[in-house]
This record gives sequence, C-alpha cells and structure tokens, in this order.
Amino acid sequence: MNMTCTYILTVCIGSIALLHSLQVSAAGKASGRIEDWQNPAIFERNRLQMRSSFKTDSPTLSLNGLWKFKWYATPEERSRDFFSVRTDVSGWDEMPVPGMWELNGYGDPVYLNIGYAWRGHYDNNPPFVPTDRNHVGQYKRTFSVDRSWNGKDIFLHIGSATSNVRVWINGHEVGYSEDSKLEAEFDITKFVRTGTGNEVAFEIFRWCDGTYLEDQDFWRMTGIARDTYIYARPTDRVEDIQVEASASGELSWKILTTCGVKYVRVSIPALDYTTEAAVYTSSEGLRLFSKTASLPAVKPWTAETPELYLMTVNPFNGKSFTEIDSLYIGFRDVNITSGQLLVNGHPILVKGVNRHEMNPHRGYVVSEEEMIRDIEIMKRLNINTVRTSHYPNDSRWYELCDRYGLYVIDEANIESHGMGYEETTLAKDPAYEAAHLDRVSRMVLRDRNHPSIIVWSLGNEAGNGINFEKAYDWVKSNDPTRPVQYERAVLDRNTDIFCPMYSSYEMCEQYAAANPVRPLILCEYAHAMGNSMGGFREYWDLIRKYPSFQGGCIWDFADQALYRSVDPKTRGTDHLFTFGGDYNDYDPSDGSFNCNGLVAADRTLHPHAHEVAYQLRSIHTFATPEEALNGKIHIYNEYSFIDLSRYAMEWEITCNGKPILSGSIGELDVQPQSKKTLTLGYTEKDIFEASGFENLNATDIYLNVRYTLKRRDGILPAGTELAHEQILISDGLQSAPEIIHGIPAIAENGSSVVFSGKMTTGAPWSATFNRTTGALSGYEVAGTAMVSTPLMPCFGRAVTDNDVGVQIFEAGGKVFRQRVDLWAWPDWQIADFSVETTEDCAVVTVAYKPIGEFLKVIMTYRIYSDGKLAGRLETRNAGKLIEAPEFFRVGMEMTMPGQFSKLDFYGKGPYETYIDRQSSARVGHYLQSVADQYHYGYVHPQESGTHIGLKWFRICDDSGRGLEITSPENFSASALPFSRRELNAYATPYNPVEWQTHQSPYNHSLELKPLAHPFDRTNGRTCVNFDLMQMGLGCVNSFGALPRPEYRIPANEYRFDFIISPVL
Repeated sequence: MNMTCTYILTVCIGSIALLHSLQVSAAGKASGRIEDWQNPAIFERNRLQMRSSFKTDSPTLSLNGLWKFKWYATPEERSRDFFSVRTDVSGWDEMPVPGMWELNGYGDPVYLNIGYAWRGHYDNNPPFVPTDRNHVGQYKRTFSVDRSWNGKDIFLHIGSATSNVRVWINGHEVGYSEDSKLEAEFDITKFVRTGTGNEVAFEIFRWCDGTYLEDQDFWRMTGIARDTYIYARPTDRVEDIQVEASASGELSWKILTTCGVKYVRVSIPALDYTTEAAVYTSSEGLRLFSKTASLPAVKPWTAETPELYLMTVNPFNGKSFTEIDSLYIGFRDVNITSGQLLVNGHPILVKGVNRHEMNPHRGYVVSEEEMIRDIEIMKRLNINTVRTSHYPNDSRWYELCDRYGLYVIDEANIESHGMGYEETTLAKDPAYEAAHLDRVSRMVLRDRNHPSIIVWSLGNEAGNGINFEKAYDWVKSNDPTRPVQYERAVLDRNTDIFCPMYSSYEMCEQYAAANPVRPLILCEYAHAMGNSMGGFREYWDLIRKYPSFQGGCIWDFADQALYRSVDPKTRGTDHLFTFGGDYNDYDPSDGSFNCNGLVAADRTLHPHAHEVAYQLRSIHTFATPEEALNGKIHIYNEYSFIDLSRYAMEWEITCNGKPILSGSIGELDVQPQSKKTLTLGYTEKDIFEASGFENLNATDIYLNVRYTLKRRDGILPAGTELAHEQILISDGLQSAPEIIHGIPAIAENGSSVVFSGKMTTGAPWSATFNRTTGALSGYEVAGTAMVSTPLMPCFGRAVTDNDVGVQIFEAGGKVFRQRVDLWAWPDWQIADFSVETTEDCAVVTVAYKPIGEFLKVIMTYRIYSDGKLAGRLETRNAGKLIEAPEFFRVGMEMTMPGQFSKLDFYGKGPYETYIDRQSSARVGHYLQSVADQYHYGYVHPQESGTHIGLKWFRICDDSGRGLEITSPENFSASALPFSRRELNAYATPYNPVEWQTHQSPYNHSLELKPLAHPFDRTNGRTCVNFDLMQMGLGCVNSFGALPRPEYRIPANEYRFDFIISPVL
C-alpha cells in the first residue's frame, strides 16, 4: 500500500480498523470462548467507520417510539433466539426509544461518583463484569421500506446504547457495538426487503467489558438514549467530509466518496465560492478529493461572533448529481503561544462549566429544545465554554454551540476511576489499548468540523499511561489544529494544557506566577454543591491577574436529581427530586453528590448562579466615590472580539434605597479589551437636590448601572441584562432607633421576670425573661405575642453540603465533629442571673456556665420603658479558648409566631448572601416574604436564606406590627419558616449516633413545604437568626476544603450589640 493510500485511511476513515482487526484476531486465539461482551479487544463487529457529522437530503425513517421489550435479570436467563421472525412478542411489554429502562419500570437508577454499579458486592475484575444483576433488554419492532429506496444503500443509526448493542434484521445478525456515547451505524442493505414486515431486533446488556471505561460521576442507567433511525443513500455518495478553515480565510477540504463518484462540487454561497474537484486518489473502493483556497473577507468564528457559513457538497457520478450534502463551517484558529490559549490570535478567558446530558424525567434522553434552553441559561450566566463531561454529546449539541456561540472542550467517553490511578489503571493495560484509541479517534472523526470545539479531551479520571499517550499521539497526528488536554496527565507529555481539578487558590497562583509554557485552565473547579460558591470571586481575581491562568469549568451546570412523583398525603408534596440512595437499600450510592449545579434539575437558578453571572461578566464598571458623585465612571470591555455597541447602559442613583435620579446611554463605543471614561450627566448638586437631605454624608448613596441588549443577540432576546455594577458614593446611613430612656415596671412571676410599660404610641408591651434559661422567653405588644421560642445565643448553623464534606478525611472529620459537639447545640446552664436598674433602664445580666474548658458566654439586656431592648452577646475565654475549634456563627436565634411573615430589610439582596458570596448582590431596601426565604432548589435541607450587610431587619405581620432588629455595625440575619434542626441534614455515614437528635427528619427540601404553611402562615413559625457574623460557604470542593481563612470564625472573644424594637 502506498503512502497516499495510508494517509487516506488514517485521516479520513481512521487507522483504528486495521489495528482493531489485528488485536481481535490475537485476542480470539488467546481468549478461547470468551464472549464478545467480555472481551476488551472486541468493541464492534460490522459497525461502520465513524464519519464527520453532516446533513444529507437522503430519506430517513425514524424508529423512535414504543418498541416491544422484554427484560431479564441476568444474561443466563435471556432468550437466545428472540431475534427470530417467528418469535411471538404479543405478550411483551413496551419500552420507549429513546428511553432508559430504570425510568420505565425496569430496575432502579444508581448514582455513584466513584466505582462501578456493583461496588461493594463484587470485586473489579476487568474485562469481566458480574453476571448477577447484569440486566438484559431485548427489543423488537417492525418497519417498512419504501419502494423509492430501491437501488440505494440502507443504513441503521443507533445514537446511543448503554452499555452495548447487538443488532438483527429479519432474523439475521448484523453487528455489535460498544461505547455508550457515540452512535453505531450498520449497513443493513442486504438484510431488508421492500415493503412492510421488516423486523429489527436489539439486545442490550447493562454491563459489558466496556463498562470499565464508563465510570463517570452520574446516574448509571441502561437503554437507548438518542435517536434511532434508518436512512437510505445512493451508492455513489460522499462518505466523509473534512474541513479546515482558518480565521485568515485559508480553506482546506477533503471529501471521501464511493468509487462511483467522478467529481464533487463544493460551494459556500455566502462567500461566492464554488469549485469542482475531479482529481482524486483512491484506495479500498474509496476516492479522496481535496482542494485548498484563500477566501477574502471571511468573518471569523468565535463564541462572541459565531459566524457560520453553509457549505454544500454535490457528488457527480457521470450522469447526475446524486445528493446534496451540507454542513456549517466556521473560520477559526486555535493555538497555544507563550503559555496562553489563543483563539484567532487573541487570548481568551474560559468562563466554563461542565455539563452532563441529563433530564430529570428521562435521564440520558435530552431533546433539542432542552439543549437550546441550557445554552440560553449559560449565555444569561455569561458562560462561554462547556466541557462535555465526560463523553461526546449528541451531535445536535455541537451544532447548537456552533450556531449560538459556545467554546467546547470535547471529551472522550473514557473514565475508569473505579480502577484507580496507579498500576491497576486501565490506561496501562494493553488489553484496553484498542478501546482507548477507538473511543478517542471516533470522537475526533465525528466532531472535527465543528468550529465550537477548541480543545480535545482524552477522557477523565482514568489514570495515565501508554494508552493515553498513544491516543494523544493519534489526535495530534490527525488534527494538528487543536490542543489536546487530559487532566490525569498533569504536566506529562500527553497534555497541551495544565488542566487540574479543584486546585486551591495557592496552587493556582504558584503555577500561574511562574510564567509557565502551558496555560492553566481548570477542568473542574468551584464545586457548586448545595449552598456553595463562596470564594468564587477570589478565583476570578487570580484569573484576571495572571495571563496564563485562563479560567476553568465549574462543576457543574445542573443538578442531576431525578423527578419522582410521590403521594402528597404522606410526603407533603406531589414530587421530589431524588438522588443516590433514594431507590433501594441494595445498590451502592454516593448520595446527593450528583447535585452540584448552578441550576436545579428543573433549570431554575440556584442563588449562587447570580454570583457566577456577575463574576463572569465581560463589562466592568468602576469609579471612586468622588468620581461617581459627579457622574464620572470607567468602563472596561473584557470581551476579546466585540465592542459594546450592542448594549445600552441604564443608570440609577439611590438614596437610602430609594431611586432619586436615573438615565441611560444608548451608544457605547468601547472596543474589545479597552477602557473608556464616560460622563453620565449629573453632578453632586443634582444628587443633593434630588435626595432632600441636607447632609449627604448621613445617607447611603449608590450608583447602580446595568447593561442590556438593545436587540436580539443570537439566542438572547432584547432587554437581557448581562452585566451590572453598584458603586458606593456614600455609606453614612445610621439605623439606630431613638430610645426613650426610663425604667420599665418589673414583676416576679415564679421563675420568670416580667418587664412592662407603654410605647410612645400608648400601646402596652411586656418582655419576659426566664431565670432558668436566661432567655427572653416572651415579648408582647398590645396583647400580641411576638416571641414563641426563647431568644438564645447561637454558634451553630444548619450544615451545608460543604460543611459536611470535610468529614471525608479523618482529620477534617475529627475537627468537624468537635465543632458540632461544642457549638451546634450547647447544653446551656445558668451560672448567674441578675436583674438591676440604672437611672434610665432595667438591666438583665446572664452568665452561662463554660462550654467545655473553652468558652464563657455573657448576655446583657438593657430594657427601656418604651419597650426597646438593647442586647449584648459577649464571648470570653474560659481557659483554653485558643484550642477550641472555629464557630459556625456568632449571633442569636429565636422563633416568632407564623403570622409574622413579612420581611423589610435594608442590606444586600435581593437573594440570599453570605460573607464570601455577596459580590453580585446590591445594597437596597427590600420587602419580601418569609415563605420565600428558603431555597427549595437545594435537594436536601441545609442553611439558606441569610442576608448580610444589614442596617435593619424587620419581621412583621400583614398589618405592619412586629419586631425590628438593628445593630451599630452591619450584621446578617435570616427569617425562615423552618427551625435550624429541621434544616440540619448531616446526610453522611460518618455521623455519631448521638447526633440523630439534631438530624432533620426530612431528606429532601421539598418535604419541608407543608411545614411552611405558605397558604396560612398563622399555622406556621418564623425562625429568626441574627448575627455578628456567620462563616462563609466555600467552593474549592465539597470533600474536605474549608472556606478561605478570612471567611471563617476563629474561636475568640467577640462582642455583638443589637437592639430589638417593637414596630406598630
């Protein structure tokens, strides 16, 4: 065979077939009677070579719909001749295609992060998988072949089958395929007949030898996940198309055809390009046509400017053009220079996210409409990159990314995490070499024409070894136009990008500061599990500081929870979103570790999505207070390729939360990667006059700006906001209430001390303290009780997923358990309780017995005649405070009756905020409902609903009566319809038995809804926390990392002053 023919096979149809045939032959001799589904050298039989994705005008017959289906518990139980046309299937059940067995009544979905679905029951023994519980599904249906298909070649397309698929047509075996995430196509021409009554049969195993390469962190399901169809094409046709199109306009194409094609006509109408190629090289019954061209005035493709050109290919067989083939191409370059990833010669920021193909109702089955919805959400969140974790997606996904503009890191369907990373890794196993190469090469051959794909990924968490080195070499040889990455290669030769996962801030900075030759792009970071993403801003501070640190892909886009209907009479809701362990007690499970999304499974936003959108924005506005006071601002355009002409800017001045001035700028002439200074047209005098205050320094004044699309931009409609900023001008508002000094009446009532008096309105009030607990146990105004459970110090919180995750390591678990034991639920015992009076108030002082040898807590309450109560919480050293673990919070908690369900606060909002997740929020005056404070999107109960930067926090009933909380310093607070205990879901096997009394009885957030009594809050409760501080959330990971040190609360001596005032 000459070198030209070798090149044809390698580039256009892949050299894997030859390698595969040799290994299959050798394996067949060595393996004896090993069946193909347990032989790693056999991953296909008669499957067609992979070709690139392109459209044809050939007829297609969909086989989607209900198929006859029979399920077996083990391979031994299955019918061995079901494929016979004589088999009676009238008594069989039905299964949708596409459709997953476990969501249609056959078996249960299994969620695992690491390990195979037999984890804990059977040992790994590749290539052999357990036969017990290795379910088998057999499918059958009939179809018709139209007479117009006579003389054409007919093919079967199976978009995705897990874990393998064997095919029969009219009783004849056609072929076999493994690799659950790439299509399998078969030539069925000789097996079909014209007319009705054709029969197709599939057999799918739950597990096969290829399952060892499919240990991804997601639901383990079985079935057919993508479209299945039959199509007919002329015998003289295009087999493959390969296009390389540079941003400079250089075009190179290669077209592989069957031997009957005499020449091909190629057109790009929008560029007035039409050419014909009649010169070819040939081999193995195929012909290769190729040409190059230099095209002027092309518009390059980027995620910001997704310019596509329709390319058509018409094969001519000497008599006529036999078909019209087409694809959209983009002119685009990708390369790495001086430690930076460049697109069209410009460094980009990878504002990325990982995304699984997952639907809460149908599992792996995702429609095009749902893909478009995901892309729109990503665009709204300023995400510009998606990693197809951890397998090639449906071809339509790439077409949509091409069209709407997303960079793609395309990842091969290889993850053998359950085999470990060392000597047992399959990356070093010669028996799996061909399978590694097959999965990587088929991905490249199918997807290479998509401009959206800027990086190939060899796989995920599968160790490293010779198999990946050979895969890397194959990709670099066959597609030199893109970089290749692989996380487990670290800095070995088989990755062009340093792409670690969950690296700390310190590690990222250390690498990026050393002027590396390979860019740092985190393949996974910012683990968004539950109430998370604290400290996300600090990652982006580093990314914007160091040129070689170019971003990363958040883990991950959407919670993988599954929708499950339940009985509302017993569960309090008609549905839940389930996670691992919700289906049976036999299957292994990693719990809710698959719920790490920026959005919930139903695609509603989690609160931390707002933080992500803000940090990933590409329009930055800044000004000093003095500049903003006089209408001067600076805008930086972070986009790499577009100016800001598509945006309009709206601005507003607020004074103490109320808008007083506003305006807009319709034309923004700011070039990419450039800064510009603008004048908004107001002065300090304008603000002074509009505010109505004599002293602006005694007010809060902010400049709010927002940027919206002036017209539709791709998938985003006109009016979409993609950036905002709040600029401080003055922070002088004081919220301290006026106190009427005077001594209230004091009465003893058993163990209680009752203070009483009248407000300035004349309304009577009373406050009751309990000598036994030291707590404010009651507070009434005009006969209305406002406190239903006592006001007490609080150092714990309902744990978050990240809080609980520290227990995965022994040292972290020890500290966490100590924190919980000491601070979450202290045994409060009174050491001293005293009441005294001064000349202007009554004073209650409560000293609690030390908590361990660490902490003393002193509470002081000053009660005034107008009903206001000034409290002070003090923490003091009991001897060994320096040895104590950190606090969760320093603050107070109490419960009010449920009718107090209106919130009126001034601080950061409108959504929940935390000390390390607040940059996207805006200071303002907000009116909200207690019933809306908890985020039910967190799949299981945890801390939620906190607001920080508060100057006041009022909890009122419908008439406006209630309590106001203030403090000399900004504070945080929450008011929820659930208690801290009801939200405290440890959700981990590491917990001591004694913690069960503090464990929420609810495992899913939606089960809490009846407790909220949203339709009649008088039957509910309002649980209030207000704090000097609460620790941050963290986001480095959810399995051992703590929040950054500055967002934690060392055990120390603190003082928290607050005032509780009645409101009428």
